[in-house]
Amino acid sequence: MRNEQAIDALIRVLGADLVATGLGIPDRRHGDWSGVPASVPRALLRPYSTGQLARMLHICNEFGQPVVAQGGLTGLAGGACCAPGEVAVSLERMNAVEEVDAISGTLTAQAGCTLEAVQEAAGAAGFLFALDLGARGTCTIGGNLSTNAGGNRVIRYGTMRDQVLGIEAVLADGSVIGGLHKMVKNNTGYDLRHLLAGAEGTLGIVTRVVLKLHPQPRSVSTAWCGLPNYEAVTALLQRAQAELPGGVSAFEVMWPGYLDFMMEKVKGLRAPLPGRHAMNVLMESAGADDVHHPAAFDDFLARMLEEGVIEDAAVARSSTDARSLWAVRDATAQLPVLLPGMAAFDVSFAIADIGRAALECEALLREHWPNGTALVYGHLGDGNLHVIAHADGGRPETRAQIEERVYDLTRRYRGAVSAEHGIGLLKRKVLGHTRSPAELAAMRAVKNALDPKGILNPGKVI
Repeated sequence: MRNEQAIDALIRVLGADLVATGLGIPDRRHGDWSGVPASVPRALLRPYSTGQLARMLHICNEFGQPVVAQGGLTGLAGGACCAPGEVAVSLERMNAVEEVDAISGTLTAQAGCTLEAVQEAAGAAGFLFALDLGARGTCTIGGNLSTNAGGNRVIRYGTMRDQVLGIEAVLADGSVIGGLHKMVKNNTGYDLRHLLAGAEGTLGIVTRVVLKLHPQPRSVSTAWCGLPNYEAVTALLQRAQAELPGGVSAFEVMWPGYLDFMMEKVKGLRAPLPGRHAMNVLMESAGADDVHHPAAFDDFLARMLEEGVIEDAAVARSSTDARSLWAVRDATAQLPVLLPGMAAFDVSFAIADIGRAALECEALLREHWPNGTALVYGHLGDGNLHVIAHADGGRPETRAQIEERVYDLTRRYRGAVSAEHGIGLLKRKVLGHTRSPAELAAMRAVKNALDPKGILNPGKVI
């Protein structure tokens, strides 16, 4: 009954254009890419402004109506999926890039703006917005911040929380917080932008952000390297960070099983190197000098070959070459089709532990499921490891057994059960593997303080 009263009040105050119900809800997905079952929302709220969203949440809070914020629905943890009776909020109408401030080096955007639109606006002004994800054309800035998205360039620029200087957000009771500040230094008490980053819409709904921009690199050098062992991989990373004039902007590591599988299963891929190597690294370095930087990159690789750190390397001589190398790494988008029912893990470890953790993980998977598939790859520079496991045709019972073993290994290594995809629904039960009881209690205290009725994304994260 209270749900009906909430919907009636929303329509009465805001109108049917902002509050769609029943057949008036546009034909669209209602869940993210996680595969978590999602219900059609009781209503779809689509505000044009922060003020309208504030009125919506005020009414929902008054009636105890649960609300789920939805961005581009590209998440992988079930954080944006609606349960029966819940209302969805989409900021798809709040999708403008409001300002590019070339003096301050900032860009102000509404939360419904896609990542790609922000990248293009920054590029048109001669800047780089550093965050980059495969879902760039669909994922939204609000979702990126709410999940603290990572991506390919974390090693140099950090996660999404490191790209944000100011925020505006609406709390559960309709209060609007945030000043959209452009200052790097702002040491004025609790930092609410960092509190909301990674909260997955459980503490408030982000509406506008001020993003940090970087100078556009004039040179980007890319190479695929074959290495003899994991120790050589960490040596290459350390040397590249210390000796390359532009440092390292991406450092993607693939174990041989991953490369073998992709070369066999994905059409159109070209093997980067002629031989097979114990480890494979896709390394990228960005610099400000389009003459000296590529030469320094080549000289560095030559030294690494001479010293035996790497066994072979293929250097991209054009943007086409670079795209061909990246295609091997980005082919992961096809894995759900190639391995239906797969168990996919986004975990992190100390860089010093990744080599041992990866070998142990592969070994335990092959021990229990010798005919299964186990693929390992990741963003080594930030400790992020991705593990794909598939056995017994992807049966749910088998997937649950795989998850238990991999997350137990993560706990033993004192790693994190989620590196960049969030907790959502799928990882809530294993959050205690990474967080202590005292930390979980502190999270619940914050949630109860900001959302005492528990209307914002209920049941997610904690």
